Amino acid sequence: MITAYAVENGQLLLRDAIATAEDLAGAVWIDLCNPRPEEAALVQRALAIELPTREEMAEIESSSRLYKEGEALFLTANFLYGIETGDFASAPITFVLTPAALVTVRHATPKAFPTFAARCQRAPGLLASPDAAMLHLFEQIVDRLADILERVGSDLDRASTSAFKAADAKLRATDRGAALRAVLVTLGQVGEITARASETLLGLSRILTFVGAEKASAIRKENQGSIKTLVRDVRSLVEHANFLNNRATFLLDAVLGIINVDQSGIIKTFTVVSVALMPPTLIASIYGMNFEHMPELSWTFGYPLSLLLMVLAAVLPVLYFRRKGWL
Repeated sequence: MITAYAVENGQLLLRDAIATAEDLAGAVWIDLCNPRPEEAALVQRALAIELPTREEMAEIESSSRLYKEGEALFLTANFLYGIETGDFASAPITFVLTPAALVTVRHATPKAFPTFAARCQRAPGLLASPDAAMLHLFEQIVDRLADILERVGSDLDRASTSAFKAADAKLRATDRGAALRAVLVTLGQVGEITARASETLLGLSRILTFVGAEKASAIRKENQGSIKTLVRDVRSLVEHANFLNNRATFLLDAVLGIINVDQSGIIKTFTVVSVALMPPTLIASIYGMNFEHMPELSWTFGYPLSLLLMVLAAVLPVLYFRRKGWL
């Protein structure tokens, strides 16, 4: 699907029924979402560029993701998407900056793209030029990542509260286990989101570094200050993502420690029970023998005496363990 954004007389013109190269005339931003081969070919003819294929966009070497052909910059990075639905992932998106238009090639829809498109309808000045459109779109992506990291921080706060409440409260073992299991699931999701957000920020940082090196020829003078602002914002978000990752690691260690303490308590209980039952088992085994000459078998009080011995043999180890503080 091709969506073209143009500005005429201060008004945003949105074109989504693109049939010929003439329909792209005057477009500042051309957005290709899951483009068909004929749609990609149409944009290539209109702008005299060669768009990367989906397989080429997935390549990870820097020379395949950041390069210049003629006057066009080709910038590719992985971007996080799908947080709203819970089915989140990362997908490569290519930004092609030409003197005539900005082209975005994507096979996923991060929320920043429809949000930026809606902003452009209210403020067409965001599309004053192709480089301005790209930098404003980057700003929207950074704002979206900041919102995601704020949400991750809130999830960590709730997980931390839940974990330590479960550790302190007098809960049943099943309730405590369910609470800690939920915390582990949350920490897993937080770790995955943080890692993918960091990947997006790393890709943006590389793009901005490359654009900064080419800004004299690719970025208008009035827009060059935005690059420095974006670099500072991305750097601050990278630091915050690292902080959240470290915090999640600490909380994971704490939860696993709590689980280990609970398991140790259960194992200790079974060990004490096993040790306490060993002497009674020994006594019962002795008097379960079928030897002919066992004088105790003919005693009148032999049975009560054996029961008493078994009880004492079970109680005395427990009392000893309590005195030592092992119980």
